[in-house]
Amino acid sequence: MAEDSALKGFIPTLDYDKEMKRWANMFKVLSEPEPEIGHTPRNEIWRKNKSVLWHYPAKKKKYEIPLFFVYSLFNKPYILDIAPKASVIEGLTNMGYEVYLLDWGSPGYEDKKIGMDTYIEKYLRTAVKRAIRHSGAKEITVIGYCLGGTIASIYASIAEEPIRNLIVATVPIDFQPFIGPDKWAEGFREGDINIDRFIDTYGIIPPKLVEGMFRAIGAPIYFTNYTNLLHRAHDSKYVDKWRRMNKWTLDQVPFAGEAYRQLANDLFKENKLVKGEMMVGNKKVDLKNIKANLFVVSGSRDNLILEDQSKPIMDLASSKDKTYITVEAGHVSLALTGLFAKIVDQWAASRSNPL
Repeated sequence: MAEDSALKGFIPTLDYDKEMKRWANMFKVLSEPEPEIGHTPRNEIWRKNKSVLWHYPAKKKKYEIPLFFVYSLFNKPYILDIAPKASVIEGLTNMGYEVYLLDWGSPGYEDKKIGMDTYIEKYLRTAVKRAIRHSGAKEITVIGYCLGGTIASIYASIAEEPIRNLIVATVPIDFQPFIGPDKWAEGFREGDINIDRFIDTYGIIPPKLVEGMFRAIGAPIYFTNYTNLLHRAHDSKYVDKWRRMNKWTLDQVPFAGEAYRQLANDLFKENKLVKGEMMVGNKKVDLKNIKANLFVVSGSRDNLILEDQSKPIMDLASSKDKTYITVEAGHVSLALTGLFAKIVDQWAASRSNPL
């Protein structure tokens, strides 16, 4: 009588259909063109240099006050319109909001002298004015994501435009807490890392260096997405999402040198925003000047921005209507899954003058 092998049940049975799907999808990732990104209907309504202001009409307008998105200068904003049924912008237009997005564009060497002052005063302020005029609304909601939230907060503190609501997600406000190698923080703050010399030499921060910074901060977690792809390559929906995310992750943009100089020195090094010492042009940035209704969103699984970096704005802003929430999401998955649209709607619907 034959005896059962000691390894029976220890070695999993091979699922041939699953393995065929896995390797077919891996071949697809390696051989097919990258997926198309940005499918929600839109119109260009203003352009300055490389930057473009896009308007995404509501499917059926339900709110008087439009939404204006400000995204990070480090990445391209199409993460907000990444795929059908997972798009933040599509979700909000389907819910009845008029949506505007300022795409900063990709600066070239000729843009090396563009600083944060110019981005905020000449680009963002003008774009907000255009959006208000285009929409016919008397007020606007400004939404900032990641560093875009920092920029939106700075702008809101000096804005003369009628901002009804300010929404910021995964936003760094206090730059004292630091995710990344301790030596980086020490080098920045003690002057061992000389950003000024680098910028004077190269003019702009090249995309590969931007990608390298995020790789270093996220390592070794950053590399596990390829392991996850192989593990879940039999799932076509997951593979499609992975391909879109991977395209966005590798699609970094250059960073204008003067803007990065201000960012590195004023925020990373000297933490001037929370100290009330930052200047934009001849204007002092004081977050106490923010009186708009304030909504702050953090992700409990965010491996780039700590909650301790976001929370200080709750105490610094003078808004009478303030809400802070933490959601079960990562830094990117909050946008990648379209979850952010539902969160914005839940808070903004009653504060956007329903028609």
